[in-house]
Amino acid sequence: MKIVQITPGSGDNFYCENCLRDAALVTAMCKFEHEVTLLPMYLPLQISDDEIHRKAPIFFGGINVYLQQKLSVFRKTPRWLDKLFDRPSLLEWVSHKAGMTSAKDLAQTTISMLQGRDGRQIKELNRLIEWLAQDENRPQIVILSNILLIGLAGPIAERLGAKVVCLLQDEDGFLDGLMPPYTKQAWKLVAQHSRDVDLFISVSEYYAGLMQEKLRLDPGRLKVVHMGISPDEYRLRENVPEVPTIGYLSRMCSEKGLDILVDAFIRMKKNEKLKKTKLRIAGGKTSADEPFLKEIRRKINSHELSDDVEFLPSFEHATKLDFLHSLSVLSVPEKKPVAYGLYVLEALASGVPVVEPAIGVFPELLEMTGGGVLYQNNTATGLASAIEPLLLDPDYAHKLGQKGRDAIVEKFRIELAAEKMRGILERIVQ
Repeated sequence: MKIVQITPGSGDNFYCENCLRDAALVTAMCKFEHEVTLLPMYLPLQISDDEIHRKAPIFFGGINVYLQQKLSVFRKTPRWLDKLFDRPSLLEWVSHKAGMTSAKDLAQTTISMLQGRDGRQIKELNRLIEWLAQDENRPQIVILSNILLIGLAGPIAERLGAKVVCLLQDEDGFLDGLMPPYTKQAWKLVAQHSRDVDLFISVSEYYAGLMQEKLRLDPGRLKVVHMGISPDEYRLRENVPEVPTIGYLSRMCSEKGLDILVDAFIRMKKNEKLKKTKLRIAGGKTSADEPFLKEIRRKINSHELSDDVEFLPSFEHATKLDFLHSLSVLSVPEKKPVAYGLYVLEALASGVPVVEPAIGVFPELLEMTGGGVLYQNNTATGLASAIEPLLLDPDYAHKLGQKGRDAIVEKFRIELAAEKMRGILERIVQ
């Protein structure tokens, strides 16, 4: 089969689970006899050319999408001019300015993209279709990374006759977060265009149930393929850290609960037995996160804990492995239910136990792995109460981490995810 995976990029300034997941899956799929091409949208992907056998040019470049949304003249400009705005170096620079677009602009652009051929980026859509229609590129299956790209489904299916598969992974939070009346409009468009998709694939049972209800999908059009990683790339730590250390690995923002974790850390430091505890924070940020982080640092300094908290500027794979090995426990106390948590799999693959709120996918993941602790009250008090026993009993924490590592090897290897995906895709083209 010839498969094209369309994935929105986020630049390289923060830990993007979607980009990392899609890249890992495509890399694993390339090991089969099928030809898989990764097609980036908006911004460059957080991956090297070595990781992907065949990568397409960037489509719907973020600057062109914005200009075509705001000014009608840019909906008619020649390709040579548009190409200047699609330069990877320029798009990388823009990715670090993620806070420069207003909520209203973002909402209106989202609606336009969901409108597909009726949206303001029709020139970009036509360019994508023309590239896909070339003999050397023409796919039998097109995979959309998430439901925000569903406006592409109809034109792709009609022009190419290809099957369209759409992955489901945390889109509800984004759509529900749009300004009124855009949320209602967006969900209406998503439901309308869902008819153009041959199959939906969710990253978890939890999220499959949620989206099936929201979109009223026939169960036969919805499958589940849990995320996978390569355990061999994550060395099992040999020793428990001498100094109790809590880790955080995600975008450094309020939505991911970093403020809850910092408050819990401040509370735990009052325990005489945990006076030496450290907090290490990784995952990157955007310019929009700076005011939040400024307040977080102010709070840490006001409690005279700046020497015990470290913000890591890099989260590349090698650096990330060293970071994970330095931890006693990892926690990303998400404030809203999430569809999956790549950081959970990465921590467990390194033998590091996790502590997460009992919402979204976390009960599902920890039931499957046994590698951590759930807590009900997602406050600083609730989180501190859940983390403290692991810090005070390193042997218990080590056993949880080892159990999680064994489960990752058994159930969450990327090869298993790719094999299951291959089976699903082969069946829909028969």
